[in-house]
Amino acid sequence: MTNLTTMGQAARAAATQLAQLTTDDKNAALLAMAAQLEAATPAILAANAQDLAAAATAPTKFLDRLRLSEARIADMAAGVRAVAALPDPTARLDAGWVTHAGLEIQPRRVPLGVIGMICEARPNVTVDAAALTLKSGNAVILRGGHEALLTNQALAAVLQAALASCGLPQTAVQLVGDPSRASATALMHLNGYLDVLIPRGSARLIQAVVQEATVPVIETGAGNCHIYVDAAADLAMAERIVVNAKVQRPSVCNAAEKLLVHEAIAKKAVPRLAQALTEHGVALRGDAAACALWPAMTPATEADWETEYNDLIMAVKVVPDLNHAIAHINRHGTRHSEAIVTNDYAASERFLNEVDAACVYVNASTRFTDGAEFGFGAEIGISTQKLHARGPMGLAQLTTIKYAIRGSGQIRG
Repeated sequence: MTNLTTMGQAARAAATQLAQLTTDDKNAALLAMAAQLEAATPAILAANAQDLAAAATAPTKFLDRLRLSEARIADMAAGVRAVAALPDPTARLDAGWVTHAGLEIQPRRVPLGVIGMICEARPNVTVDAAALTLKSGNAVILRGGHEALLTNQALAAVLQAALASCGLPQTAVQLVGDPSRASATALMHLNGYLDVLIPRGSARLIQAVVQEATVPVIETGAGNCHIYVDAAADLAMAERIVVNAKVQRPSVCNAAEKLLVHEAIAKKAVPRLAQALTEHGVALRGDAAACALWPAMTPATEADWETEYNDLIMAVKVVPDLNHAIAHINRHGTRHSEAIVTNDYAASERFLNEVDAACVYVNASTRFTDGAEFGFGAEIGISTQKLHARGPMGLAQLTTIKYAIRGSGQIRG
């Protein structure tokens, strides 16, 4: 098995060096990464083709996350350039103050240090993580799933070559070559070297990391997301939002999985929305009231309300009112992204205030929960917890505070 202690030591040394880089140094390395990703597109696609061939019998939703194309690699490179164009969080100085003792206190943003990531068949995470950690001055150790091993190795080699071309340590971005369960477990226990561990993948993976790791963990990702169509909804708007949230890319964590409809408009809304979703290939599962209005639905089980499908499947429930919608979401949701469609301002404000989730929308698709869409350039994950970050995690969320305190000989009496 890969010697993770050695990798941790190298990452710690690299992090110390990265923390001292200027913004120009970091941006130059990021632009080199973007250029080399584009230049290495044929080699990356060849590696990805081998991974796809080995996983040919996997579900469509899995293959969608694994598959790269020229366009997706170009998007990766564009994302890296977008990160380079963003303000450097470690260059920002927050407002300081002077204490009663005459001490000048200045908060500074500093890198977290060494970030570990465990992810499944998501090669884009390798590039996003490398870009965000470099710009924020952190080193990263990545452990991907065995299904994406060759793709990740090709990407890591490109990123490390770009670092070397700029005179920076290649160990700022490291990939664990052993995709076994044992390597994941070892990374979860790399105390003394990892400052934080971020899992990206299925709910099962995330919970395994949260429960087993002894290093600090930021819980991310699982998205049992709801859209509630209120009595005061514009049904044309609701149709556009629901179809987009479910269909545009069903395999990702910000896709909507559940549709709640107010009973006052259910006779019109359920058939209309069900028809639109069915035309896009969505298999529907409903409660008794929804099935009565659209008999082609499969009756939902209790497990359906807890399930993140990551597929063209959606469960539909008719609810008596806003109170029941909010209660259902807070009981079954994963604190990721939730939406209401309504023209009732009071209802929208109650939904914003009372739904417990990282991102809560009024009259918009949940698909916007994304670092790039939020203006962060990219994201290292979407945190569904409350400490120390929540929602899409960009550059600022990969830093912490150091207080610089200047005195003139003060002592405390």
